[in-house]
Amino acid sequence: MSKVKLALMTQNEHKLRELTPLFQQYGVEFEAVALEKLEIRSDSVEEIARTAVLHAYDELERPVVLDDTGFFIEALNGFPRAYPAFVLATIGRKGILKLMRGVENRSAYFITAVGYTDDGENAMTFVGKMPGLIAQEERGTGGFGYDPIFIPEGFTDTYAQLPFSKKVEISHRTRAFTAFLQWFTSTDS
Repeated sequence: MSKVKLALMTQNEHKLRELTPLFQQYGVEFEAVALEKLEIRSDSVEEIARTAVLHAYDELERPVVLDDTGFFIEALNGFPRAYPAFVLATIGRKGILKLMRGVENRSAYFITAVGYTDDGENAMTFVGKMPGLIAQEERGTGGFGYDPIFIPEGFTDTYAQLPFSKKVEISHRTRAFTAFLQWFTSTDS
């Protein structure tokens, strides 16, 4: 069991539902903190996570962990990159599908960067990636965000069509947080 109760910065109930069992699996306690995340402009989710976690530490003055996710579509030169929430709020999934109409190369990937600091000066990042394809249409009712249009590598169903437990098992977010939790539980925290 970890000696430290982490501040997990998120206001997203979907993320909490995904992450709680993973943290429990590693015996790491956390408290969800609804602090507004500093969002710098950058195409690097690692840079965004690193900057945000250092800023959060300044506010909370305790060990803190958070994540930032980017969504990259090859045929659109990587768009929306590190700005998936803004794009989802403006043109939405239907807008992405419209941009992809008639496009053969449907390759895309998610990258999640987990940022962590326990001193406010040094931040570590841990990355998880999930390659896949953009579906031809929205499919499924599970998940959130881009889940109804993203088909993860090795599957024919979208994230939104997969059982919740399977989506969590394979997701980019799980990969990034697993890397963090493996490191965290192997150090003298």
